[in-house]
Amino acid sequence: MTQKTLVKIHYCTGCRWMLRAAWMAQEMLVTFEADLEAVSLHPSGGGMFKVVVDDQVVWDRATEGRFPDIKELKQRIRDQIDPERSLGHSDR
Repeated sequence: MTQKTLVKIHYCTGCRWMLRAAWMAQEMLVTFEADLEAVSLHPSGGGMFKVVVDDQVVWDRATEGRFPDIKELKQRIRDQIDPERSLGHSDR
């Protein structure tokens, strides 16, 4: 049995980014439903918004200086778990 992927979204509670994190989690669950073990939300502080896939950071707001577009985030997660996979309209 192939081990499924774990996605963690760390978000700042003080900045009220839970809804953004939850929406992105929903998008990941819909797009990668067969590949994911879980998408978990991790309340944090300090302006953090970070997405981690199997212990690899795929997005860090502090490094990037902005939030990801959902298309961009899906592409980075796909590149981590299945680089040959097509995301259809999200690849255009």
